[in-house]
Amino acid sequence: MDPLDRVLRGRQSVPPQNTAASGPPYAPTAAALGGQPTIGLDVPITAVFLFLFLSGAASHMTIFQLNRRRGHKFLFSGAMFGFCMARSATCVMRIVWAFRPTNISIAIAASVLVAAGVVILFIVTLMFAQRVLRAAHPRSGWHPLLSWAFIGLYATIVASLIILISFTVLSFYTLDPTKRQTAHDLQLYGGTLFAVMAFLPIPIVLAGVIVPHTSRVEKFGSGRFRTKVYILVTAAFLLSLGAWFRIGTSYLPSRPLSNPAWYQSKACFYVFDFGVEVLVIWLYILVRVDRRFHVPDGSKGPGDYSGLASRTSADGKIEKTGGEGKMVTRLMSEEEVFDDVPAEEVEQADREAAKVHDIEK
Repeated sequence: MDPLDRVLRGRQSVPPQNTAASGPPYAPTAAALGGQPTIGLDVPITAVFLFLFLSGAASHMTIFQLNRRRGHKFLFSGAMFGFCMARSATCVMRIVWAFRPTNISIAIAASVLVAAGVVILFIVTLMFAQRVLRAAHPRSGWHPLLSWAFIGLYATIVASLIILISFTVLSFYTLDPTKRQTAHDLQLYGGTLFAVMAFLPIPIVLAGVIVPHTSRVEKFGSGRFRTKVYILVTAAFLLSLGAWFRIGTSYLPSRPLSNPAWYQSKACFYVFDFGVEVLVIWLYILVRVDRRFHVPDGSKGPGDYSGLASRTSADGKIEKTGGEGKMVTRLMSEEEVFDDVPAEEVEQADREAAKVHDIEK
């Protein structure tokens, strides 16, 4: 169940006559994913995750600072540092909640932080997928309509998050059934949207690989192109697993505190919330995404990733040198699709294909 929705559902089941004297804010009474943290069980487990997130934050910031000193600009390391710090704050709030179980304000803050932080990982992974698509299909990947579509996705994620947090916090300070239902509906919308965004990098990356190419793949960053695909598919799968589990349980009927469902256990909470996020954070550290997904500063169109744009004329047209500027459709081998052959060999193959194209004309 999504973190915000689990607390909200608890509020919806509280009879007004019992909660009016104890609020606002009003305490949840329905079972939630992970339940209320306890000192004996949750504090040690949460402390381990706190260590992992703090270590991840230190690693990403160290990478960011070392790259900055070398003039290697990679802002995603800073974004993932911010995510790790947000998750560290979440862990701290859950530990405090375990020691102060009757403090509703702490419970609300912990639940909101759990839901809000992961959005950063969704956006980062989606941006990596966008770079892979642009490298695989430079002309269509850089098309203004597609670029604006991605901007719209990012804006929708941020706007939805702001609305969800605002209405969810507001719902804890009212007993109006209409407002509660509105907050609940918005939570289902937001959880579904985030689950779709978590999964979206997979079809984007696969489309970049499967759709036939009309030009060679623009190699960017370090490492093989196919490795970038594997990294993104793995990360998106893990994030999707957590997001779809949470929203899937959110659509199920609420359960009382005394009789939670199996999918509301503490094991499910730590696996599908913190667990998958730790795996993605450390995956990005260990595979050095700052090197693999780095692109030249100021990239604005086809050729910028590979440096081909440096051979353009003043009017923006690619200068044709021995047929290198021609767009020739041909069958590509597995190595060429994933850009696993040296760039010189691929360019030579392009020139030969261009010559054949000229002869046929």
